[in-house]
Amino acid sequence: MYRTLRGLVLKVLYPFLMLVGAFFKGRKESFQRFVIGLNNRLVRREKPKTKKILLLLPHCLQINECTIRLTHNIYNCERCGRCEIRDLIGIAEENGLNLFVATGGTIARKIVMEARPEAIVAIACERDLSSGLVDTYPIPVLGVSNDRPFGPCFNTSVDLDKVKEAIRFFSAG
Repeated sequence: MYRTLRGLVLKVLYPFLMLVGAFFKGRKESFQRFVIGLNNRLVRREKPKTKKILLLLPHCLQINECTIRLTHNIYNCERCGRCEIRDLIGIAEENGLNLFVATGGTIARKIVMEARPEAIVAIACERDLSSGLVDTYPIPVLGVSNDRPFGPCFNTSVDLDKVKEAIRFFSAG
């Protein structure tokens, strides 16, 4: 039941809200935030349990001064600690998760198709998260919005406790 309701939210309500958001530019991100929150609540009601979890990160979590590009292999990270990538790699290793960095929606969809996860913990901005939820339905996804203190797509960060909690939710049981 909750899965069907989530489908209606993502395939009917979300496009409608984006249409309304086109006329009210200042509201679009709040509509996206609303859809992400509603999706997360519905996924939690579904109570899916699995160990086959994909942790999907945006490339903007990597600090811009880093000379190593992680988009092809996140494990090339030197783990210097200047960004949260080191911590996210550690979380993925501790929990035996697939971990990938996506530079955009097309790459994210390709990663999901190849990894074939049973659940996803996705970190991104509201725009990318909300559209990604639609693209990956019916896979259960918990979305964690990143923080953008320097603006979009530049040296973003994420609440690691929220990421850990989302992973615990899927793997508990």
